[in-house]
Amino acid sequence: MQLYILARHGETILNFENRINGDPSVPVALTPRGREQARLLGEQIRHVPLELCVVTRFGRTHETAEIALGGREVPLEEDPRLDDIDVGELEGRTIEEYRAWKREHKRSDPFPGGESLDDAARRYALAFRKLLERPEQSVFVVTHEIPIRYAINAADGSDDLDGPTHQLPNAAPYLVDEAALARAVEGIQRLA
Repeated sequence: MQLYILARHGETILNFENRINGDPSVPVALTPRGREQARLLGEQIRHVPLELCVVTRFGRTHETAEIALGGREVPLEEDPRLDDIDVGELEGRTIEEYRAWKREHKRSDPFPGGESLDDAARRYALAFRKLLERPEQSVFVVTHEIPIRYAINAADGSDDLDGPTHQLPNAAPYLVDEAALARAVEGIQRLA
């Protein structure tokens, strides 16, 4: 049986400030609380044998993974398909401004200068499909809230990628097997 541990990165400065970041070139560090969350995540997965760790291009996923792995010799690979949504001109804006824009637009509408939620969802489905094709039996994935939310909701058969599971805590592990991840891929593709 293949096991995938999906985890959101630890709390960042921008999480604390309720601002958004969809550009991996913008440096955004973990807060002290975020580093502690990553350490606790490491305690939760300490006794799980891991063959691979996948992160995004965002420094916060690298930092979380490094702390959580605590020096374990696990190969680390970057997959930009699991990056956070490119919000274009909304970069650095407040969560409230981001949500207001979303309320006024469809999932298929790209953020000004960025990508659409549907485009990001299809990118996530492809990333998860590629994970299923890998030979490793236990993979630790440190990514962002939205790809995990979409995967959980799609795997559960929801008709809404944003619900019923909506807000995910930082650095909490979500365990799925290959059947659940395959359902997630199918569900995301159907809904996006």
